[in-house]
Amino acid sequence: MGIVQVHRAMGADGREGSRSELRLGMRETELLSHIARRSADLAGSFPGVVVGPGDDCAVVRVEGEMLLTVDQVVAGRHFEAGTLVELIAQKAVARSVSDIAAMGGTPRWGLATGLLPRGYAQGDALFDAMARWGREFGAPLVGGDVATWDGGLVITCTVGGAVHAKRGAVLRSGARPGDEVWVTGRVGGSLGSGRHLSFVPRVAEGAWLCDVLGDDLHAMIDVSDGVGIDASRIAAASGVEIEIELELVPQHEGVKDALRAIGDGEDYELLFAVKAGAPKASATENGTMLTRIGRVVAGPAGSCVAIDGKGKRFDVAASGWEH
Repeated sequence: MGIVQVHRAMGADGREGSRSELRLGMRETELLSHIARRSADLAGSFPGVVVGPGDDCAVVRVEGEMLLTVDQVVAGRHFEAGTLVELIAQKAVARSVSDIAAMGGTPRWGLATGLLPRGYAQGDALFDAMARWGREFGAPLVGGDVATWDGGLVITCTVGGAVHAKRGAVLRSGARPGDEVWVTGRVGGSLGSGRHLSFVPRVAEGAWLCDVLGDDLHAMIDVSDGVGIDASRIAAASGVEIEIELELVPQHEGVKDALRAIGDGEDYELLFAVKAGAPKASATENGTMLTRIGRVVAGPAGSCVAIDGKGKRFDVAASGWEH
């Protein structure tokens, strides 16, 4: 299956691409005008935007280092048939914004593309909802593209962000033996509960951790695939082993198996390694719970072990979603 109609839906002047009717209830030129009107206030509302949709390229303001990330949502994999357009849009934007949060950064702007099933009738609602969530999360959509094809709905969202001014970018590679491992919020049961569609990225929490801990915040990642597999990614990048104490893992209501909870994935909480002895708190400034769940030790690079109350050890380095 390939793209059968390509349309410059965002970030272009309409002089390129197909002139055929966009099967969303309006023609390409009408859609471009709609997007331009919707986005007319971006330059005055967001410090990172100089020029939004309407030209061949957006113009964004960059000061110092920039964070860049891209992610996608695919029908049948990241959301089920019948999911509300509003929730699809929220997740599409939030996944990339969560990556910015994992680096301790602040989102500044976004780009979005959509592959829509031929005859898809909710294109306007989808793009408008994505634009609203971009604004809500501090990543206004400044450009992108849309096409129809013979497959299912696929949305890609790229987000650019500013590095934390004091701490700099928090990488996965800084964890050291002796560090404590912490997590924001609670984990487990995201798919069954629907939280994977409606989560709010931990941008404020990531920035607060950078403010408070500075260089004592050694490594961080967002829990998209599962605590076990994502902790192992910190361990691999840092050349260490991570041990998780199952009795300490904070679980959502109704989740009764900590071992399963750390492999559920789609939590989008922040998992981070902190220097032992650094000042800690039970919650962030905005009230998000913080919990110590383990430690960093010298051991095989990439190893992650969960330990239950009886001392039994479980290899959880692959506990989570593997694409």
